[in-house]
Amino acid sequence: MGEVRPPKPVKLIVGMLAQKPEWFESAERLLAADFGPIDLASPLIPFTFTDYYAPEMGPGLLRKFVAHEPLIPPDRIVAIKLLTNEFEAALARDLRAAVPRPVNLDPGYLDGSKLILATTKDYVHRIYLGQGIYAEITLTYKKGSFLPTPWTYQDYRTEPYLAFFTQVRASYLEQIKEIGPIRRISPISPISPEGATP
Repeated sequence: MGEVRPPKPVKLIVGMLAQKPEWFESAERLLAADFGPIDLASPLIPFTFTDYYAPEMGPGLLRKFVAHEPLIPPDRIVAIKLLTNEFEAALARDLRAAVPRPVNLDPGYLDGSKLILATTKDYVHRIYLGQGIYAEITLTYKKGSFLPTPWTYQDYRTEPYLAFFTQVRASYLEQIKEIGPIRRISPISPISPEGATP
């Protein structure tokens, strides 16, 4: 029988799409306030792979990724995805842009072996996590590089993206060294009611 252990913490990343650099700055302030300091950020990358977002976000979109310094439990990604949806709505209201969705926020996480993205859309290769959120393995890390899956988006296969994820992975591996051994979870762990005396 396998021994049940809590998962190692992971590195939170958020992919952003927007037309204007200052809109990214507004989004980053919201992200850092809730998820902790941003320790790595990609340059702005022209997003020319699809016009899927044009009706909501307009033309000439740019992509930027950020990674947050604090590591997170992987199951926190559900709450984070729900919160970034709220951030999008707040930015749409506060930026007073000419487009209905000025900023798109796509959270995910990275560990030593994979990049996971959170999504509200179900499909054959996605696993339901709860509260309307699914997880997708978008990239795997093997033999010194990130590799796409059959369903990986075209932009996530490109060198600027892969270079940033490789940088984030290196940072993550340094951080994870500072964490001690992961203890096993006891199969019998009663939880006392709040305020009860054991």
